[in-house]
Amino acid sequence: MNGAHRLAIRVYYEDTDAGGIVYHANYLRFAERARTEWLRARGFDHPALLERFGLLFTVRRCDAVFLAPARLDDEIEIETVPQGIEGARILLRQRVLEGGRELVTLALELVLVNRAMRPVRAPPPLRAILSAPAGS
Repeated sequence: MNGAHRLAIRVYYEDTDAGGIVYHANYLRFAERARTEWLRARGFDHPALLERFGLLFTVRRCDAVFLAPARLDDEIEIETVPQGIEGARILLRQRVLEGGRELVTLALELVLVNRAMRPVRAPPPLRAILSAPAGS
């Protein structure tokens, strides 16, 4: 599966701890923002996904490996790469990079759910959108 997407983010004071290092939980916020922009690059935002398909994403699993810290005022990139769609599950890999150096890796399992929070298979049009490179 292809379709890598990158989002640049500047590290602000509010993202860091007292030592000027990005607080670990903030990487999850950055990753969420990047997934939202990955979806938007494919022509959808979360309200449109709910309106057109009646579906929402939920995070079922997130494995994070912290390799090196980002610091105050760094410009980091969050790379999002789809790994597969299996029924209601969407597998993604995300990496946080600074100057090409890998800081954090994340392996995610998202689940598509309906308004009743029940897992739902990705409909074919949505599967195509999530499987395609951005802009196609």
